[in-house]
Amino acid sequence: MTSLTILDGGMSRELQRLGAPFRQPEWSALAMMETPDIVKQAHKEFIQAGSRVVTTNSYALVPFHIGEQVFKDRVAELATNSVAVAHAAVAESGENVLVAASVPPLFGSYRADLYEADRFDEIARPLVTALQAGKPDVWLNETQSLLAETLAMKALIDSIDTDHRPYWVSFTLEDFEPSDTPKLRSGETVREAVQAMAEAGVDAIMFNCSQPETISDAIRVTKEVLASNSDTRIQNIKVGAYANAFAPQPKDATANDGLDEVRPDLTPDTYTGWVKEWKTLGADMIGGCCGIGVEHIAAIKALNL
Repeated sequence: MTSLTILDGGMSRELQRLGAPFRQPEWSALAMMETPDIVKQAHKEFIQAGSRVVTTNSYALVPFHIGEQVFKDRVAELATNSVAVAHAAVAESGENVLVAASVPPLFGSYRADLYEADRFDEIARPLVTALQAGKPDVWLNETQSLLAETLAMKALIDSIDTDHRPYWVSFTLEDFEPSDTPKLRSGETVREAVQAMAEAGVDAIMFNCSQPETISDAIRVTKEVLASNSDTRIQNIKVGAYANAFAPQPKDATANDGLDEVRPDLTPDTYTGWVKEWKTLGADMIGGCCGIGVEHIAAIKALNL
């Protein structure tokens, strides 16, 4: 069994804890605009806690959050700087840490129904081009709800990234009851998603911004699908997880209207119970999403998995 790669945790609450400005609709993008030094400090806090991958603070750098005009005027500057700030945090920490470029859902979290295929290139291309200019170590296309958007993003990055950096994709799941047939928020099954991603040539398949209960089922299905393939490359695709600490989110959830309340039961101690389960199921990379903080990452590191 391979050793565990520890990811970072949720950025927005860490930024708030460190005193960064915060309001909707800009969300975590506001800190990138006004206090990049606090963004760097947040990365350093996660690294100190044990993260060996830090994710750029570029998740909210889309028109959905910062507006059409600000996106047009500033996305190149802000996205490139998000990678530079993460690299600076790594350099100052002195640790061997990867910088993952966060490529978010373009039209709002959880809402596959809001996807606009005819606007995909208009938004995705300038964001990806700017992130690449900062020279991240890997791509992380995260909180994906819909295969159509994910496949379009993989194709776009393949066409832009001449350095062929590793491409990691992370899906968000229907939250409710655990199931033998876990699904994306679009209703597409995890089995369908894993098969599609394996064929697309991704390097890692993860699940994030969902309840830990549903993530366990998704990892189990993912490992089954990968193991059943005769292609060694597909069998070796990494699997990961970084849950949120939210209550179940309904299908009509409004993406990022505000900070959702977190579940009181997902303390660092109880979260590590899920971490151990995911590692046993075959996860290679584990961290946390919204509501999972520095203290949770430190608890994961203490497991020495």
